[in-house]
Amino acid sequence: MLPSPPLAAALSKTAAAATRRAATAAASVAVHLLVLPVRSPTHNPSAPGSLIPRRRFGHMPQEERTAPLAPLGRHFAVAVGDGGVDGEAPALVVVSFYRFADFPDHAAFRRPLKELCEELRVSGGIILAPEGINGSICGTPSAVDKVLNFIQEDDRLKGLRMIQSPVTPEDEAIHHGHTSQSPVGAGDDAPFRWDHVRVKLKKEIVTFGDPGAMPTKMVGKYVKPKDWNALISDPDTVVIDVRNMYEIRIGKFKRAVDPCTNSFREFPTWVDDQFELVESDTRESGVNNNNGVGQPAEDLNASKSKQLPRVAMYCTGGIRCEKASSFLLSKGFKEVYHLEGGILKYLEEIPKAESLWEGECFVFDKRVSVEHGLAQGTHKLCYGCKQPVSDEDMESPEWEYGVSCPYCFATKSEEEKERARARQRQFETWGVIGGPDKGRSSKRHDAKDAAEAKQLPNSI
Repeated sequence: MLPSPPLAAALSKTAAAATRRAATAAASVAVHLLVLPVRSPTHNPSAPGSLIPRRRFGHMPQEERTAPLAPLGRHFAVAVGDGGVDGEAPALVVVSFYRFADFPDHAAFRRPLKELCEELRVSGGIILAPEGINGSICGTPSAVDKVLNFIQEDDRLKGLRMIQSPVTPEDEAIHHGHTSQSPVGAGDDAPFRWDHVRVKLKKEIVTFGDPGAMPTKMVGKYVKPKDWNALISDPDTVVIDVRNMYEIRIGKFKRAVDPCTNSFREFPTWVDDQFELVESDTRESGVNNNNGVGQPAEDLNASKSKQLPRVAMYCTGGIRCEKASSFLLSKGFKEVYHLEGGILKYLEEIPKAESLWEGECFVFDKRVSVEHGLAQGTHKLCYGCKQPVSDEDMESPEWEYGVSCPYCFATKSEEEKERARARQRQFETWGVIGGPDKGRSSKRHDAKDAAEAKQLPNSI
């Protein structure tokens, strides 16, 4: 069988981390319970059933959406409203989404999408490419709802695969507490800064680098979270984590194989090497038995005449699995499965007592990691290498906030560390890297101010 490096030692749970998890768990429950009134023609405000929970963002194929969620347009209901309670600031939501599609004119979509996000103060990051769209955004529910509906006005992008995550009370306080102040340091610890959205044009919505992966043409079979445990518990199934090493280090499924990749681009090479795939052998090994089920993979590097194994793959939200499964199918694999909605959907739906997940799940925003119920995890981010660090890692002498951690300390020169310390001092002093000039030359900045002052009336 494939080698599976052992997980890191159990992470120490400090009192502070426990308190933080308790707070975020409460926030997660609160988001699930918020409801909006749904009025029917015979609506009775005093009736006990007049409040109906809104449907959360689902991660489901387009064909399963048999009825619209609202009478007008392609409207997707969000779990909470914008009004707040007793004058409080409105709640926020974080929604990750993607869609593979034939989208050659993607560049023309960038400007109107960015302008809409800025107008609605929706923050985050969105990637547009000829193969579709991929993004994660944060904002008030109605604002996020408008952005998602705007995207799906293009029929090619209709049926986005989406995952909604709760936002902690601490993140909301930071987010709303800066909306009327300078945006320079706004939301530094929030999932996204409220004033900033990135809409980038790229060749791929998730970088893979192999033209054989074509999710718009073929993908593996989706497995719902409720059926995932049975699949990966089968000894004849090879479970592959298609994420990178730093993600797998803090959590993975039982029996999962770690490809030990530093980037997703390395995955095709790992597959070719691990399964010893070449063009002719791929065609031979792509023949199924009469029952359509592959033989157990006792040794994946043994005789090439053996059947390619049944493979079950997973990633954070599902997008990387779509490309990876398409790639494996192009290589002759016949039984390729992947977790629908990814780890995030599994952690949201499967109770901890029934879960086969071990550890925490790394996420690509300032929450850093999440646990069951999508409650915020205990990990922080090393700004020296952008890898997750635990409470135990931060007790190491190699840990220096904003500079280095045990995973990058040895790879950084003293010059690099000193530059990182200088950036950290700038941030602590001014609230922004680069000081008050934000990276611009102070002399040039002063000269510009002086030139503008000469043009002002004497009264001013």
